[in-house]
Amino acid sequence: MKYSYIFRQKLEIARYSESTIKTYVSTLATFFKAINHIEIENVDESIVEKYIYNQIKEKNISQSFRKHVLGSIRLFYEIMFDKKLSLSHLYPKRVEHTLPKYLSREDILKMINLTENLKHKSIICLLYGCGLRVSELINMRIIDIDSKSGRISISQSNGKKDRYVMLPQLVLPLLREYFKKCSPKTYLFEGNENEKYSARSVQQIVKQAAVRAEIQKLVTPHILRHSFATHLIENGTDIRYIQELLGHNSVVTTQIYTHITDLKMRKIQSPLDM
Repeated sequence: MKYSYIFRQKLEIARYSESTIKTYVSTLATFFKAINHIEIENVDESIVEKYIYNQIKEKNISQSFRKHVLGSIRLFYEIMFDKKLSLSHLYPKRVEHTLPKYLSREDILKMINLTENLKHKSIICLLYGCGLRVSELINMRIIDIDSKSGRISISQSNGKKDRYVMLPQLVLPLLREYFKKCSPKTYLFEGNENEKYSARSVQQIVKQAAVRAEIQKLVTPHILRHSFATHLIENGTDIRYIQELLGHNSVVTTQIYTHITDLKMRKIQSPLDM
């Protein structure tokens, strides 16, 4: 579709990240498929409202995903048609308070120890040991690893900000062994023809490692990132350092992890246990 191509081109010129562009384009493709009886340029607020209503009723979409869909549609019509759709009434009015899921240190160690493939083990170790997003992992280049200073450079992640994260000393020998065996050329983790690894492959690696470790819930790469933050807070690390390591724009985003650990750190007992 010509509109999708032009929209993608405009986002690239505006220097949106590739992962963000893919998400916008995919979300819009689903929307346009659902309203295929209507000309794209004729879409108005009532059509968007009907679509959102159906998504809530039929798929029970979350508040965060609803905001993402509305944001994608609003941005598309602003960029493509200089048309400002009035969609504020469709945004959720109540804030969802969902706590991030995380794993225990023991479960993560099981996942690592039961993974024999060098590349797969390195991927799991870096996701957890550095608190990385999948996009950050697959875009990581060999030159981003600085073994002398013990840090990794994360370039142009969410919010177009560069940052550094620690290089876990326990991971360094593993990475050296992996590098000798697999000889990546540009990206640290590469697939066929030296292209960077796919996000889907990383998700499958984590999922399969959790199955081997007999963890009775769906484990995603982002749960390893949540675990990284939670375990740092449990260990007494200042929340502002954790904010910088995670690449959060605001410490408010990072503070959600304090809610997870409050009870454990305060050692509050149930009256039944007393």
